[in-house]
Amino acid sequence: MRTVVGQLDEWLAGPYFTTFAAAGPEGLRTELTRAAAAADGAVAAIRDYLRDEYAPRAEGTPDAVGRQRYAVAVRRWTGSDLGAGTGLEDAYAWGWGEHRRILAEQRTEAEKVVPGGTPMEAMRWLDVHGPAVDGVEAIRERLQSMMDDAIGALDGTHFDLAEPVRTVEAMIAPPGSAAAPYYTRPAQDFSRPGRTWLPTLGRERFPLWDLISIWYHEGVPGHHLQLAQWAYVSGQLSAYQTSLGSVGANVEGWALYAERLMDELGYLTDPAARLGYLDAQQLRAVRVVIDIGMHLGLPIPDDAEGALAEHRGQPWTPELARAFLGENSGADLAFLDSELVRYLGIPGQAISYKLGERAWLEGRAAAQANRGTRSTSRPGTWPRCHRARWASTTWPRSWPGSDRDGTRASRVTAAAHAMHATDQDGEKPPHVPGKAEETRPT
Repeated sequence: MRTVVGQLDEWLAGPYFTTFAAAGPEGLRTELTRAAAAADGAVAAIRDYLRDEYAPRAEGTPDAVGRQRYAVAVRRWTGSDLGAGTGLEDAYAWGWGEHRRILAEQRTEAEKVVPGGTPMEAMRWLDVHGPAVDGVEAIRERLQSMMDDAIGALDGTHFDLAEPVRTVEAMIAPPGSAAAPYYTRPAQDFSRPGRTWLPTLGRERFPLWDLISIWYHEGVPGHHLQLAQWAYVSGQLSAYQTSLGSVGANVEGWALYAERLMDELGYLTDPAARLGYLDAQQLRAVRVVIDIGMHLGLPIPDDAEGALAEHRGQPWTPELARAFLGENSGADLAFLDSELVRYLGIPGQAISYKLGERAWLEGRAAAQANRGTRSTSRPGTWPRCHRARWASTTWPRSWPGSDRDGTRASRVTAAAHAMHATDQDGEKPPHVPGKAEETRPT
């Protein structure tokens, strides 16, 4: 609650809506100024209520929501019945296994950057000595160039992009934004393009090792290709699809899969960039562990290391989660503090990335199996998958990987339905309509 009040204070320092409206059309200036003042007044009112009335009454209540409420939240973010049976415990154990697997890869890559160093030592070395861009405008231009280059390289090979989708803008996030980068989708008529946003947090120097993979996630081939495609076909959509018809695990799972795709296609061979990619993968695995572990009070695994070693078998607490997060993420302290607040404030959202990626990978494997492709690991076998439709907003009732309902059909995800749509002659079907919300911060 204190974090939300602090964020609203930052908005009011601008004030946010008045500053935003000042850039609007001159002909609408009076109307926009009036509306912006009313919006800023509403922000002040909710800030005062939260600070003066709600927060004192909430003092001392647990931050974790418990299993019952968490199961409802998971249904919202994943579209799955993960809360049934041992689904959450299974996902927790899988997330821990992913954490350990990725950690082994990080150690291998860190050796290439700092011989004999740990992943954290290698990432801290890259912060100081690795390639970096100086200046806010310079980093914006660099990120823009990276997305433009990715569109040029991927269009016609792994994707077929309509002309409006080929435009995406790199932006600098306004003060008071989340600490993590994020994406906003275009207007349905593309009068406003899709945009990626970088929070600077007062910085003027930007190391590149941890930005490259993230911009594949936020921009191209991540959020922008999927959400801009949905805007492109919005005229074919139902009212449901243009309002609530999306699932977080579909959207965030695609974006995390997009990072992996770029690694598999050879865009992250530089040890620094690949360590950044692995750091991003590790963060998403850690999110599964921490989010489920904290809200359900699950025991810390018996093979936990570092700050958790003396707490094996004990239930997760926010303090232990923050220590574990700090040991396993190369992000700065402000970002990590923001992350923990996010997990506690938006239960279930944080797990949608890694579990969603798992579903997309299963979808790709199913698509290739349906075409008789023997190998599911060779990039050369994927273009037909990616040229097919990926704009599905729905998700199956049972989470992929679970056979609780006794059917293999539950393992076929929205990703599989989307990607195996190319017919036997290799012809591309029409685009599937879909729609999503603006994405949460990465």
